[in-house]
Amino acid sequence: QVQLVESGGGLVQAGDSLRLACVASGRAFSSMNMGWFRQAPGKEREFVAAINWRRDTTYAGSAKGRFSISRDNAKNTVYLQMNNLKPEDTAIYFCAAGPSGWKTGYDFWGQGTQVTVSS
Repeated sequence: QVQLVESGGGLVQAGDSLRLACVASGRAFSSMNMGWFRQAPGKEREFVAAINWRRDTTYAGSAKGRFSISRDNAKNTVYLQMNNLKPEDTAIYFCAAGPSGWKTGYDFWGQGTQVTVSS
């Protein structure tokens, strides 16, 4: 089992930045692929970004150029740096973990952290 706890969400204005963090416990973090997803009101959960154990990364089109995913294996933490936030980025952001997850296929999920971007 892997437990995931997200933090760093909040209410910001358009153009601001936020850094989300997700702390993992329970299994070898360094061998896990990690992802960030989001779910806006009335919409399905969607992929945002992923980083594998080799630190390869991939992003959704909406995140490219504005968001950056990184990991600190010493702290069992994955981050999502979000710059130039837009109102359409408003959503609950979820962290996910799994040995073979990438844009899909994760085994473990956090409870989420709310991000609200006002115009």
